[in-house]
Amino acid sequence: MKKTSSIWLYCLAVTSLTLQSCSRNPVTGKKELIFMSQEQEIALGAQSHPSVVATMGLYDDTKLQNFINEKGKAMAAISHRPDLPYQFYIVDSPVVNAFAIPGGYVYFTRGIMAHFNNSAEFTGVLGHEIGHITARHSARQQTTQVLGTVGLMAGMVLSDKVRQMGDQAMQGLQMVLLSYSRAHESESDKIGVGYSGKIGYDAREMAQFFGTLKRLSEKSGQSIPTFMSTHPDPGNRQTNVNQMAQEYQKANPGNYLVERDSYLRMIDGIIYGDDPKQGFVENWNFYHPELKFQFPIPRDWQYENSPIQFQMAAKDGKSMMMLTVAEGKTLEEAAQSVVKNYNFKVLENKNTTINGIPALAMVSQIQPEQQQGTQATTTQTPAQDPKTVVQVGTWLLQYNGIILAIHGMAYTPAFNDSFGTFRGVAEGFKSLNDPDKLNRKPDRIRIKTVTRTASFKDTMKNLGMPDSRIDELGILNQMQPTDPVTQGTLIKVISK
Repeated sequence: MKKTSSIWLYCLAVTSLTLQSCSRNPVTGKKELIFMSQEQEIALGAQSHPSVVATMGLYDDTKLQNFINEKGKAMAAISHRPDLPYQFYIVDSPVVNAFAIPGGYVYFTRGIMAHFNNSAEFTGVLGHEIGHITARHSARQQTTQVLGTVGLMAGMVLSDKVRQMGDQAMQGLQMVLLSYSRAHESESDKIGVGYSGKIGYDAREMAQFFGTLKRLSEKSGQSIPTFMSTHPDPGNRQTNVNQMAQEYQKANPGNYLVERDSYLRMIDGIIYGDDPKQGFVENWNFYHPELKFQFPIPRDWQYENSPIQFQMAAKDGKSMMMLTVAEGKTLEEAAQSVVKNYNFKVLENKNTTINGIPALAMVSQIQPEQQQGTQATTTQTPAQDPKTVVQVGTWLLQYNGIILAIHGMAYTPAFNDSFGTFRGVAEGFKSLNDPDKLNRKPDRIRIKTVTRTASFKDTMKNLGMPDSRIDELGILNQMQPTDPVTQGTLIKVISK
């Protein structure tokens, strides 16, 4: 009887929300169930923006910032939701990506800005991202998540078996909803074509940029661009978007802008790839010139750097490591903070020194979620399967006025085998004194004028580019090695 009552309450709640939350979508004009108001969207964006900036940092380039503000405001004015407080930012990341969060916040990485070859490509992607906002895709996903959660809860009430796997089911649902759906992507592509066309740009160039993304994803040894993982590919987007653009221009005849040369001159000097001052990897060592330290990376491990942490992992996925800054002014304060923040159960700890640097080493287990609550229970928590217990080796180092934390983690069965690797990394931490590493300059995109007609490959050789970078430069310039490049053409090269 209790179970039936619970299901009735869930159904009643959903019915009530349905009656109160139907609104008309500003893009489609259709009525739909939305659990997030415009005010909540704006508040969510304002709340999320500081985290984006803290994680990625902002790229300081006044002319580029003025450019995206100008195009962004022009597009916002003709969009389906011109009343939103739109804001546009370039974030300091080499990853090829653009993304939007609710409330009108739109972000482009310097990596994607370096890969555009004209203003029309930029405005096409800008329209796509604004389309996610105006079509309320995040709000629609949130509604789907709420309904899915209610469905899971109702199923958990009915079934003991489902109730036992509730946590895993919830996590799986959240992963499914993490990226935009294919329907949302197709809808945003169409919106992007219309928006870029309305402010006077040729959306066929947006289709061309999908070709660049495809080449990036296919390039051997290079990870799929984040834009492709957060924006699932619904088939041949390059062909689909090109067809949409042609249909739009047939229905709306006019002279549509591309603006190749002016865009290329504007990105002349943009940082390309990793910025050494944020840390860089060379010969399986990580160097941080600004904080003046270095440590080894296990050979053949994959790694990812950001302004707030450095992560690396074995290819088999059985172990990973992370370096970040810990809270606290002393090693003891930092240890307490780490234990609290990560819900560690400390198994052992000791004070030590690493290459003359004061340090504290700990071995801990991450306590399962059910042990975190303070409310008393009448049943005893079942013993956790060792295969699901994460064990962590932590080294805290007091260095140059901050506390750095190196964590190595693996499931308990693999921890002992991995511990030697973790310790080798931590004990390899030392001061960085090499002038070559301390004064390392970033690669930058430089714009050159072609002095004589030749193939792209020969043109690159004439401009002093090594053979090892021809494929990379071909992607940057949207050219193949045998493509002809005429005299007077502006072209991208890479130099310090």
